[in-house]
Amino acid sequence: MKSWLWCVAFVGMASVVSLSAIAKTPAPTSANSAREFIVRGNEPFWNITIGKKGIVYTTPDTKPRTFPYVAPIGAQGRPIDNVRVYRLQGNNILVLKKVDSCSDTMSDKNYPYAATLIMGNTVREGCAEPK
Repeated sequence: MKSWLWCVAFVGMASVVSLSAIAKTPAPTSANSAREFIVRGNEPFWNITIGKKGIVYTTPDTKPRTFPYVAPIGAQGRPIDNVRVYRLQGNNILVLKKVDSCSDTMSDKNYPYAATLIMGNTVREGCAEPK
């Protein structure tokens, strides 16, 4: 019985230590985390502007949808400038990943980031560049 209680106490302490370590992990504070971006995709056409005043999603067929600005979260073990994850309202997610080259298939322009937007059951692919 004593060994069982000891195991429960040990696991409980380990959980508290893990949670306190996570709580003390600082948010990204570099200037790179606050960069503004333009994200573009096609087939269908869509656009996102990321700025301090908000994150705005537009298409030719719908009214603009504005999300409050949220700072990007870095992917675990990667610098914030390599992978940026924006958790938007309503469980919508935008991921920007630094790549050698991303082409929008409509022009010869190459972008430094690939973009994936998940809105509900809809997944859109595109490219992005800093403003």
